[in-house]
Amino acid sequence: MSKVKTMLKIGGGAVLIAAIVAVFVVATQGRDPDLEASEQEGREYIIHLDKMAGIRKNKASLAEWAYTSNITEENEVKRIQVQLELSKQEKQAWEETKMYRWQDFQDFSLRRMFKKYSQLGVSALPDEKYKLLMQCVSGMESNYATSKICDYKNATKCDLALEPDITEIFAKSQDPEELKHAWLEWHNTAGSRARNNFTQYVELDNEAAKLNGFKDVAEWWQSEYEVPDFEQQLAKLWEDVKPLYQQLHAYVRKRLRDKYGENIVSAKGPIPAHLLGNMWAQTWNNIESFTRPYPDKKEIDITKAMKDQNYTPLKMFQMSDEFFRSLNLTAMPEKFWNNSIIEKPTDREIVCHASAWDFYDGEDFRIKMCTSVNKEHLRVVHHEMGHIQYYLQYRDKPVIFRAGANPGFHEAVGDTIALSVSSPKHLRRVGLVSGDAEDEQTEINQLYKMGIDKIVFLPFAYTLDLFRYGVFRGTTSADDYNCHYWRLRDALQGVEPPVPRSKDDFDAAAKYHVSADVEYARYYVSFIIQFQFHRALCQLAGEYVPEDLTKKLVDCDIYQSVNAGNALSNMLKMGSSKPWPDAMEALTGQRAMRADGLLEYFRPLHEWLQAENQRTGEFIGWEPSKIQYCTAEQLAALEQAQQDGKDT
Repeated sequence: MSKVKTMLKIGGGAVLIAAIVAVFVVATQGRDPDLEASEQEGREYIIHLDKMAGIRKNKASLAEWAYTSNITEENEVKRIQVQLELSKQEKQAWEETKMYRWQDFQDFSLRRMFKKYSQLGVSALPDEKYKLLMQCVSGMESNYATSKICDYKNATKCDLALEPDITEIFAKSQDPEELKHAWLEWHNTAGSRARNNFTQYVELDNEAAKLNGFKDVAEWWQSEYEVPDFEQQLAKLWEDVKPLYQQLHAYVRKRLRDKYGENIVSAKGPIPAHLLGNMWAQTWNNIESFTRPYPDKKEIDITKAMKDQNYTPLKMFQMSDEFFRSLNLTAMPEKFWNNSIIEKPTDREIVCHASAWDFYDGEDFRIKMCTSVNKEHLRVVHHEMGHIQYYLQYRDKPVIFRAGANPGFHEAVGDTIALSVSSPKHLRRVGLVSGDAEDEQTEINQLYKMGIDKIVFLPFAYTLDLFRYGVFRGTTSADDYNCHYWRLRDALQGVEPPVPRSKDDFDAAAKYHVSADVEYARYYVSFIIQFQFHRALCQLAGEYVPEDLTKKLVDCDIYQSVNAGNALSNMLKMGSSKPWPDAMEALTGQRAMRADGLLEYFRPLHEWLQAENQRTGEFIGWEPSKIQYCTAEQLAALEQAQQDGKDT
């Protein structure tokens, strides 16, 4: 068999591998010596490229950190300047990388590195447009971080920030008018003002997607998951979880109706979004105190226990570090403790949204968080520390592989650990809970508390990117942003805005990740797969045995299990060097995202909710909202578009 080989790379006008046209008889090993030579050259090239990419990412992260930990105009200018300078270098490297015929290489890892480096990202845009895109995102982020609202009880006090002021109102207030005021003010300030920047960002980001070989940003984002039917998989997972969510929704709506009356909460409609204890109604933990299944059962107040025991933000981080070390995982390096910001500074504006940072030098890892001493932040601390642990585990991989197996994996790791940390068994172990093991009623209360965090989050997370997929694909125009956003939230989540909304509002941008250009399906994926991970780790730790009522998934705590830690480490070390089903299989033995772990965890709650809703005669599901958020014309157009979709 003969093969004709042409040149494999041309760069900088010089022929690096001369135009070799040769006829080879393929050796018995089946290897072409010319291809082997070019593969070796490709390997040397990519090692150098990867090293330079690490240096660039380090510079970009330092500039980004400087800005988000001290929001000033000067720092913003510096950040954009650094991004521009680095994007030029990246573009140059990209042009060179494209010259290689890497698709013919035999080495899987080498091909994978080339494939990842052959996508440039937003730097593919011409300099002026790249700068404009950076300014659009920066403008939205800055607007979000510095937005303030006026106090409901004192109209002259207009300095309430999202963290901690407005968040606290949603956590504590049970006055529907005060909650409506806070909801409306925040959505008008943080949302509507971002509209023009967002519209321009969509246009520029879509242009960048096309330059990277994608139809639009929706296709680009989904490519990160390396499966052809990603959207269908998300839909299937939602169908699996929906019956459980609908039972929970019906139960909560009944409790809210009992509290606020039928004039505010209807018997069959969606739940007004401002009454669920969270600005975006994405988790409902803050209404647990007056909605829990067994209100007479003594409630264990973890936040009070933490305060009584003089917990500090530092102690919360040290506790998390100790948990990871108990699994035989890596301790936080000294630099982490020196460089992280774990309390809100009083002398400057910072982006308070908790985040974990990898500076790509294998040594510098940080968390930035405005930590409060409470149970919710104890969970967030473990979530962020999970990111850092992932960074530590794969830090020896090539820079291009220093990422989660897919974006959802990164989000799931810390949450998986937090499932153990928040188990009654662990809380007793660390002295935050005293007394005996749980009886059945306490367990239902505990599962309910988890459910109004983990289960109710799923339709919210699903909605956020379904909405943006429509925007990026051009099926949702700027005039229809708000109509489509609420249409989805109404249909999938069963929540409605507290007041009528119009096309001039832009409520989606009142959520950080929309304003900050952060893909959100990762969180949806994470909230499903963390239960797959948890179940596998619990079995390895001997803490969970299917059908054994003394070894239930809800009771599992993997603390001090080296078996579980080693298995987790094996998956984390892979980074993104292999497609995610390989990483999933390494830990769970499964190659698909499945909701069965989550459904198994919440099975006792699901059964309890079905019986309770039947007892009270609750309507399961919800009728469409009667609050106007779309005009009659928009609704007609939507219905027509849906009909056209069915006809094709």
